[in-house]
Amino acid sequence: MADYARSVLGFCGTLLLEDKSRTTWENVTNVIPLLEDADRIKIVSQPAHALKARAYVRRQRPDLAERLVRADDYRPVEWVIGKPLLALYGLWTLRGLKPEERMASSCSRQLV
Repeated sequence: MADYARSVLGFCGTLLLEDKSRTTWENVTNVIPLLEDADRIKIVSQPAHALKARAYVRRQRPDLAERLVRADDYRPVEWVIGKPLLALYGLWTLRGLKPEERMASSCSRQLV
């Protein structure tokens, strides 16, 4: 994602890479200290994975949940062949989420 942000989007700002995590839960745990002062928190990933990460932020730090905003998770024809398989796997891993964990914050829905 860092390479994409720089080469495709032309982002020139500071990028912090978290490379110690082996799971989404660990990744959220490890980046929360970097997010605590952010006005908005946007998780960019494959749609089901981003949903899972937003749910994990809500579980680990409910006080940050209102700062979560949706990224542009879905783009037509992106990952055309793999997306159905990733979607099925993602739905299977998300089956335990509560309804309130499946949504962006009420504030962020206005920003989309």
